[in-house]
Amino acid sequence: MCRVEGAIEGNIGVEAWLPLDWNGRLLAGGVGGPAGQFNYRDMSRRAQEGFATFSTDSGHKKAFERWMSLPKARVDYEHRATHLSTLAVKAVAEAFYGRAPGKAYFLGCSGGGRQGLKEMQQYPGDYDGIIAGAPGPDMPRQSVRMLWFALQAKRSPAGALNDADWDLYEKTAVSQCDGLDGVKDGVIAYPPACRVDISRLACAPGGAAGNGGGTCLSAPKLAMLRQIISPMPDEHGRPMDRGLFAGVRTRPGPPSPLLRQMWADGVYDNPDWNEDTFRRTHDLNAAYRLMPQLAANSTAIGPFVARGAKAIIYQGWADPSTNAGPTLDYYDALTRARGGRAALGQSVRLFMVPGMYHCRGGAGPDAFGGSGHETWPGNPQRDMLWALIDWVEQGRAPDTIIATGQRKAGVGAGAYTRPICAYPMRAEYAGRGGDIWDAASYRCAMPKARSSPWAKGGA
Repeated sequence: MCRVEGAIEGNIGVEAWLPLDWNGRLLAGGVGGPAGQFNYRDMSRRAQEGFATFSTDSGHKKAFERWMSLPKARVDYEHRATHLSTLAVKAVAEAFYGRAPGKAYFLGCSGGGRQGLKEMQQYPGDYDGIIAGAPGPDMPRQSVRMLWFALQAKRSPAGALNDADWDLYEKTAVSQCDGLDGVKDGVIAYPPACRVDISRLACAPGGAAGNGGGTCLSAPKLAMLRQIISPMPDEHGRPMDRGLFAGVRTRPGPPSPLLRQMWADGVYDNPDWNEDTFRRTHDLNAAYRLMPQLAANSTAIGPFVARGAKAIIYQGWADPSTNAGPTLDYYDALTRARGGRAALGQSVRLFMVPGMYHCRGGAGPDAFGGSGHETWPGNPQRDMLWALIDWVEQGRAPDTIIATGQRKAGVGAGAYTRPICAYPMRAEYAGRGGDIWDAASYRCAMPKARSSPWAKGGA
């Protein structure tokens, strides 16, 4: 393998791994969160499969804490670094191998998923196929939700929810909705059909009214839970989003460093900015104005579609960081813009993963060849990257991908398989006595019912 590291314009770091046994394809590994580093996890796994792989730090090093205060670094993070690195590594690969890559692919999740959407929207000639996991199409608005409710917990410490409280809520939702798909496996298969009565979580009068000890919620905590899972209101009480699906937990504790960076450095350029002065509508509009390309919700993908490129979006239903609702909203907007589900499905498909947290983890199956996942080289039935390659190069669009999970405590041990279906289809137990831990016992079917995306008692 030849390892190449360099810089573009002085601040955009890029690293490429070029295996001698090359399969003729280029693969970019997107980076998440604040970026500032390379995606060695995907690079190393896929280089072993013959891909020329690379990653960019998105225009800054992780150690530089105030990078969002620099306009160029912000724009590079939004979209430029990935595009410029792609052009550079294509040239490096052609020089090294003596021929240009036959096909170019992108694989990323979280911030890497957002990078994938930006490539599809703004640089349609860069990639023949893109996989965008948990992309957070409207991250400024998602970030408002995360910061606002972290501040609410800070201001009302008696109502602040800890991990045990979220465990209780999640387990309650699962217990009420687990069997909606015909099996009891510890996973809510289709959260829009789940209604959770959170009033059942209240501590009995005179009982353990403190933190509930993980068995019930005090009145302040129940009120906080109701606030968080409901649509977030603006200063005039109007909803700014649609709330959370049933059973979705959030990150307890103070605001994450990236959230603070976004406003302290990106919007106000003030390291001493007081987060308690945060204004939802005003500061969201300021983020849109100063970082206009941070959102990745453009439906203008005509050039990408016209050249025959393909994209797969995947999203965990239970994702606590980049929630499922905005991803579904974006896909629905694409559906309308592209003339309907059948037309969009010729170029872009969405796979919703039951029980999966952010990119991986959670009670559901979470390994299917996505970013950071175990891989199944050359197997388009089990590996999402190879499913994309099969679609791009052989014209076989994926309807189902077999995901692997690990059985959690209480339901036995060992690995199991489950199909994840192209949205809006979902996996449904076929019955007839089949093994509920075997993907062969399920079929993809349309949901029987759709309902409000937030829990009963939450709105």
